[in-house]
Amino acid sequence: MVAASKREKVYDVFQHISGTYDKANGRISLGLEQRWKQYLIDDMAAHVGTAGQVLDVCSGTGDIAIAIAARRPDIDVAGLDFSPAMLEQAKKKSAHLRNTTWYEGDAMALPFEEDRFDAACISFGLRNTADYAQVLREMKRVIRPDGWVYCLDSFVPDSWCIRPFYDLYFRGLMPLLGGGFHHRREYQWLWQSTRDFLRKGQLAELFRQAGLVNVQMNSYLFGACVLHRGQKQ
Repeated sequence: MVAASKREKVYDVFQHISGTYDKANGRISLGLEQRWKQYLIDDMAAHVGTAGQVLDVCSGTGDIAIAIAARRPDIDVAGLDFSPAMLEQAKKKSAHLRNTTWYEGDAMALPFEEDRFDAACISFGLRNTADYAQVLREMKRVIRPDGWVYCLDSFVPDSWCIRPFYDLYFRGLMPLLGGGFHHRREYQWLWQSTRDFLRKGQLAELFRQAGLVNVQMNSYLFGACVLHRGQKQ
């Protein structure tokens, strides 16, 4: 019941903010979001061979998938999201690309066969799912042996010195900066989803529990954003 309630809440949030989502992300991250995403894009692009296939889970408006497709026209990129409104934005933005395919679906039950992709990523989306472990298991299932699973997401910083300033910004200022008066409640939810998310070490352990090896972390902005990666044996 809790899982269904969270899914419905997240669906409603993203259906409402799809048209302003990209610009709002730039504002609330103080322009740093694109740099963080670039680290993910660079790593994935470097680990996928010619004619490979990659999957972007919880793709939203498609930033990661589109950037990888543009960077690597020799590979096929699939983007999946459960919000039709977000996918509509992604399709518009990728109309000039021939190597992107968009799917409406559930991150906890990916509509793909085993060992299909060379890599799979989820960017600022895992914390909004109802079962983090199930999403990671599904991502592992659909990638080939030696492929990589990536997760880029927001975290509450571990440092007690930084946390009060983080809380002040994300709880008080971020909802207004991101959503303005009309969508401030939706962005309050995004703050809550980060607050209630795992800590970075807990997510690394969840990667290992999912059967992934060579688990690594890169932290940015005092741990407010962390890139996790793990490899399928």
